Amino acid sequence: MEQVFSYIISLGAAVMMPILFTIIGLCIGMKFGKALKSGLFVGVGFIGLNVVTKLLTDNFTSPLEGISELYQLALSVFDMGWPAAAAVAYNTAVGALIIPILLGVNFLLLITKCTRTVNIDLWNYWHFAFIGAVAYFVMDQSLAWGYFAAIVCYVVTLVMADLTAEKFQKHYDLPGISIPQPFCQSFTPFAVGLNWLLDRIPGFSKLDVDAEGLKRKFGVLGEPLVLGVIVGALIGIAAQLDIKKILALGVTMGAVMELIPRITSLFIDGLKPIAEKTQEVVKQKFSGKKVYIGMSPALVIGHPTTLVCSVILIPVILAVAVFLPGNQFLPLASLAGMFYLFPLVLPYTKGNVVKSLIIGFVALVIGLYFVTDMAPAFTQAAHEVYAATQNDAAKIPEGFEAGALDFASSLFGWVIYKCVAYLEWVGAALLTIITIGMVLWNRRRIVADEG
Repeated sequence: MEQVFSYIISLGAAVMMPILFTIIGLCIGMKFGKALKSGLFVGVGFIGLNVVTKLLTDNFTSPLEGISELYQLALSVFDMGWPAAAAVAYNTAVGALIIPILLGVNFLLLITKCTRTVNIDLWNYWHFAFIGAVAYFVMDQSLAWGYFAAIVCYVVTLVMADLTAEKFQKHYDLPGISIPQPFCQSFTPFAVGLNWLLDRIPGFSKLDVDAEGLKRKFGVLGEPLVLGVIVGALIGIAAQLDIKKILALGVTMGAVMELIPRITSLFIDGLKPIAEKTQEVVKQKFSGKKVYIGMSPALVIGHPTTLVCSVILIPVILAVAVFLPGNQFLPLASLAGMFYLFPLVLPYTKGNVVKSLIIGFVALVIGLYFVTDMAPAFTQAAHEVYAATQNDAAKIPEGFEAGALDFASSLFGWVIYKCVAYLEWVGAALLTIITIGMVLWNRRRIVADEG
């Protein structure tokens, strides 16, 4: 079973999504050609997104490292990026069987009406494997603790996917889709709490500016494309590059800002026919019931507000990280993960750029402390995996600890880590009570809604 799921993961989302969506389409009564086309659109979208992400990291990692050396900004926690975090997660005893175990949990919750989400976002299961691997190593390589941490994170994420589904679907016009990705969902509490607080500040409502309003106020300077060019050029200037490289960085960042929404539109083109047909079938055969297809937040990272906030926060968070008391993490390789902060923030801020920017900034600042705090456990896991597999992705430069913005800065991951590593059985009891409470509350909602 481990070999089967390892093989599936190795194929990648670009290959497996067309297969999965073709099968789903046929099962719900779509014609083969239409189902295949939907799946291929999603597969092409993942390939395009990987190309753009690689364009960003390949072109900006070196200048950002140059800035770090030039201004002596190096901190003690090395940014390994999400590929290394995923490699560490999947190359542990917990990660080996994480997919079949969690799919079984999902099925159990689905048939008992404790969730409406079918999580087919298999490639982001590494987030659950990651927190499981951290718990496994800090608890003396206990599989029980590792799977406990992973399952708690998974169940909480499924419930959060259900709770945020309607707002998500309405804001992005994606019926039948939910987002069961824990990194993304961990920013929902920040979105709800800070949005409520900002709404109560006198006069703040006058700053209700969405991406289109930004364009009207600032003209061409409000365009994500132009903002990308400006920020890219500023990074080149800060790295003291020559004019040719400065201009190239500017145009590259602008290209990323322009290409992401065009690529993510392919996801929408592929998903909409499947989602609409699924809802139609469920409505006909299971009156009053709903089923959500759990997908990657990559579907919606091309939203203009997400792009504007991400490109502004990149230089801001780099500057703040250096001067933040107690922080030891400088995000470099993880910067592409910045886009994934906002998909579930925007439905609560209604696309307001100012609100989203404030929420993103606060969440990221707190996230830097989470990464710093989890670094010793992440480092231990990375060392163990490298010793066993010699996988270069898990190798940490001498004298550094390991960290990654992706998921290590997650509220969910950090809370579970602290409960397991520091409170042990008391923490396990607290997590169990919270998780069961959320599940029962969600089940009550679902049963009441179905009448």
